[in-house]
Amino acid sequence: MKKTNVKAKKHVSLRVTEAFIDDVGKGFARVDAEELQSLGAVPGDVLKISGRGSTVARAAQNTPEYVGQNLIQIDGITRDNAKVSVDEWVTIEKVPSKPAESILLSPMESSTIIPKESEIPHIRQMLAGRHVVIGDKIQIVLFGTRPQYFFVDGASPRGALRITHNTAISFKPADVSQDRAARISYEDIGGLEDELSHVREMIELPLKFPDLFTVLGIDPPQGVLLSGPPGTGKTLLARTISNEVRAHFIHVNGPEIIHKFYGESEAKLRDVFEEARRNAPSIIFLDEIDALAPRRAQVIGDVEKRVVAQLLALMDGLVSRGEVVIIGATNMPEHVDPALRRPGRFDREITIGVPNQAGRLQILKIHSRKMPLAEDVDLDRLAEITHGYVGADIAALCKEAGMAALRRILPGVKFEVDHKPVLTQGATIQVTGEDFLTAFKAVEPTSTREFMSERSRLSFSDVGGLKEIKRNLKSIVELPSRSHAIFSDSRLGPPKGILFSGPSGTGKTLMVKALSGETGMTLIVVDPPSLMSKWVGETEKGLREVFKRAKQASPCILFFDEIETIAAARTAEYSSDVSQRVVSQLFRELDELHGSLGVIVIAATNRVDLMEPALLRAGRFDFIMEFPLPDRDDRLEILQTYLDTMPINSEVDVNALADASEGWTGADIEALCKRAVMLALEECLRAGKEADLTNCLVTAEHFEEATAQHSVSMPKPMAPKQMH
Repeated sequence: MKKTNVKAKKHVSLRVTEAFIDDVGKGFARVDAEELQSLGAVPGDVLKISGRGSTVARAAQNTPEYVGQNLIQIDGITRDNAKVSVDEWVTIEKVPSKPAESILLSPMESSTIIPKESEIPHIRQMLAGRHVVIGDKIQIVLFGTRPQYFFVDGASPRGALRITHNTAISFKPADVSQDRAARISYEDIGGLEDELSHVREMIELPLKFPDLFTVLGIDPPQGVLLSGPPGTGKTLLARTISNEVRAHFIHVNGPEIIHKFYGESEAKLRDVFEEARRNAPSIIFLDEIDALAPRRAQVIGDVEKRVVAQLLALMDGLVSRGEVVIIGATNMPEHVDPALRRPGRFDREITIGVPNQAGRLQILKIHSRKMPLAEDVDLDRLAEITHGYVGADIAALCKEAGMAALRRILPGVKFEVDHKPVLTQGATIQVTGEDFLTAFKAVEPTSTREFMSERSRLSFSDVGGLKEIKRNLKSIVELPSRSHAIFSDSRLGPPKGILFSGPSGTGKTLMVKALSGETGMTLIVVDPPSLMSKWVGETEKGLREVFKRAKQASPCILFFDEIETIAAARTAEYSSDVSQRVVSQLFRELDELHGSLGVIVIAATNRVDLMEPALLRAGRFDFIMEFPLPDRDDRLEILQTYLDTMPINSEVDVNALADASEGWTGADIEALCKRAVMLALEECLRAGKEADLTNCLVTAEHFEEATAQHSVSMPKPMAPKQMH
């Protein structure tokens, strides 16, 4: 085979993209293998990265999805050192490196505490293998502190240096005149890929490449309105964009603008826009814009109306505002004045929703990447069980897990004179899976906090009988998600609602909980009486809010128990009653669920005759499932489900119990087993076996007595009322 010699290039130009979450803070630069080969470099060599500034990083190979795209993956710290942002171009070249004899670090912020001499060996071990040049920013994480950022103010010798276990590290106080906060990068945002790409094209392009819009003959976008539940990352997204495009950022809270003196509020708002013009390119971030610009038709105060009018005039550009982009954020977009929500003011509205499982996994990795995690911590499992959690909830979950670990290890920690903690008794500083489960019980999801929601642990195996209903439910819920293209590319939509009907105690509510556990979907339980209000319009508003939160927390199951209480049949006699308006609102909400994959509405009733007939048609409740009284085989399966968890005597005949419970519901069979257990415990107490109650056996006699007692207590069918 003929060998060809390829002359190595001196440098290569590549486009910058974000790094993987796991690479943040490690000083990697991921490049195609072919590009490395053209430079005569291999993974592990040192690359000089030149943008508006220069830095160095350790070469690593790109993953297959980025091959052939002329990309270099570097994290926010490296991008900051090279003074570039995502989608800009850098030049890379291979350079030699030398071991660092000494480096001098200074904090980025004057409030940062200088590490103690006793902590320097740990810092040296943490930074070993990192490549730096003078002027670089590096990240240091000590246990019990947030990530701290330092500048490399001095080093010996000169050039690209590799920190080793023998490098002497020293610190000097921060220069207050150059004090600046740590920058937030794209790697600090998880689960918002689509939203981030939309915001970037609306904001980065006008600020970075304004000439492109001149060539195209169009005006650049001037504003973006971010909406979504609290804690989903609207403010974080705005701050990150401003950092990455290196724009002047002005954060305005709505209430800060409002003043009591006439004209002062409008002047404050004009000052904000004037500051943005002087420091262009600039981003004005109007947080809680619903408080700054409420609907003028619904506010009484004159100040609010004048502020809205002033904001409209400023956004219309009566005086050109230059390279200034406005970002508004609110979790109540319906309260913002409609005049703001049109193209030319806010050109696009982007909804920041509740993250899905993949997004939650990314957020968990971001917030736990600096935590000492034990081997039993399964982030995939945590992402699976945290339905409805927004980014702020997951951050709180990680903090609470750290606090749980701290409470656990605190007895094994003693403090020296300088307050430095020292572990004793073989204690280890690790956050375990049990700590995360403890935190999971304490942190509630924001999106469903106002409603009763749960992640059921039951499954279909915990429900005896009803085989046909289980099969139908599994098909209705799982098949649309697997065949998404069929429902999205045709006129067919996924099933909207399911109605469970049948006698009380046949397992309707239990089946909903089992379906939630079987599919892993969040269960939102709506209590119909709690929706009813004496104030006109409040009940309908509450029903709208229920469906709104369900869409935000999707995929989920929205369960209405005893639905006949809010969806009673309409009559001419009670045409002005509140129930009529609630039924109409329920119709509208069910009709608007068309195409909304992920929200399954299930209702249960034992009085179908009292329900509004229009609700029972296809298109609202597409499937009506009748729960019958269990037959002998079903009763046998239900009994076996309960007896498997009971300490029973071998003489107990399950078949005889199934025969004796003819005409009973599943709830009756459960009550029978409870009575038998109570009788067995009472017998043990009478025999003086208090200390060994767990070994009390339930015998056939106990079941016979419980059957007799339950048969007597069962309600008798009522005779029909006489007509008068």
